[in-house]
Amino acid sequence: MRKVLCVEPVIFFYVFAFSLTTPLVQQFIYRRLWEQEYNSTFISDSNASHCEQNKSSPAYIKQKEVQEKASVFIMQLDLTRAIPSLIVAFVIVANGDRQGHKRSLVLPSMGALISSISFTAISYFSLSLSVLFALAFITGLFGSIATFLGGGFAYIAEGCHDEKQKTTRIAVVDLIFGVVSGLAGLSSGYFLRGIGFAWTFVIASLLHVINIIYIVFFLEDTVGVSQFQHEALVSWKELLRETFSGVYMLFQTAPYKKRILIIVLLFTFMTYLFTVLGGSSLFTLYELDEPLCWNEVYIGYGAAASTSISLTSFLGVYLFSKCLKDIYIVFIGMFSYIGGMTMAAFAKTTLLMFLVRVPSLFCFMPIPVLRSMLSKVVLPGEQGAVFACIACLEVVTGTMSISVFNILYATTVAWFSGFSFLLSAGLCLIPLAVLCWLLCTSWNGEDLALLVPEEVSSLESADS
Repeated sequence: MRKVLCVEPVIFFYVFAFSLTTPLVQQFIYRRLWEQEYNSTFISDSNASHCEQNKSSPAYIKQKEVQEKASVFIMQLDLTRAIPSLIVAFVIVANGDRQGHKRSLVLPSMGALISSISFTAISYFSLSLSVLFALAFITGLFGSIATFLGGGFAYIAEGCHDEKQKTTRIAVVDLIFGVVSGLAGLSSGYFLRGIGFAWTFVIASLLHVINIIYIVFFLEDTVGVSQFQHEALVSWKELLRETFSGVYMLFQTAPYKKRILIIVLLFTFMTYLFTVLGGSSLFTLYELDEPLCWNEVYIGYGAAASTSISLTSFLGVYLFSKCLKDIYIVFIGMFSYIGGMTMAAFAKTTLLMFLVRVPSLFCFMPIPVLRSMLSKVVLPGEQGAVFACIACLEVVTGTMSISVFNILYATTVAWFSGFSFLLSAGLCLIPLAVLCWLLCTSWNGEDLALLVPEEVSSLESADS
């Protein structure tokens, strides 16, 4: 059977199923905790969720307690999943240079399939929420979305020999992620209202099954069969040694400028991702609370509105890359995010909450551009190592940011629910300051990862 090198359909199906279930999981936890607190069935009408706005009412106090409990519960689930997925992401993605990147795609898909099937059973049979902790740990052993995306980006980076094509294609993947997640978020509200939690999770399970079939039987691997069979004979001890040595050599053998540049870009990527993931993870809880009091359909509309951000961010990368250096594109995206989060902190009406997306139109641009900058710095044989570092940072940063911001939101929701958004905007000044430092010091434009492999080689020879 002839196989293909097109990984974009894999990303499409995985992201759609993932984004379809993510808001459902949050709403499922919120509803179950609400029912435990009120000892009654959760009520949702066509206009708003069951939301008390009278601050002197005892129901309002209970409502805030549910918000706090849901925030802390979601944080605990993320921590449970993060520890095993961090190890898996590092080992699997880093070994992709020798064993191919299909493992990085198929394992998280299998874990997501197990998760969707389990949520179907939990919602259908009304099982205890404590089961979710065991499920989170088990699915973490299969990796996470960071493992999946790390493998996907490394797969693309190895197949692109033109550096401008690499930036554009990585941006296309982020566009797919944003557009598909928006469409899935929009449809999730209608799925939930029409067929309920259980059958929506069944649909997500079917999508993961289709994805696994495509990966196993139709997707060509980046490593030949003979080389893969040779690597399969290597012991697990040798495999782990090679895994860590590949990442270690990425920093140890690199000249000083290249090593510092990789570290600075990874730090910038991590800090910006921390602010973006932390701030955006609170939108569902913020929208469920007063004064917005959104129901599942409005939450879906909000998720779909984010589709425009992904589209405009992709168009921004495509157009700005023709006339601006990568670092200035990152600057534009970061200022866009700061404006959006500041506006979200004071959004108290449905219209204003939707308009938050206007100043945020380019806020996703720094993520694909920083990935591309890191990919340009390293050699073709080091793509797996650098994307393994990125995948690990995504797991650690994602878990830390969601945990920190959920705890912060639970602490501050009673007196100012928008405080977390303001903090997220303020923390974005850290990666901005790092990039300004690069521009203000002796680092010039070509040093700032705006490099092609030939320029990397010239830097290495000059430093040595």
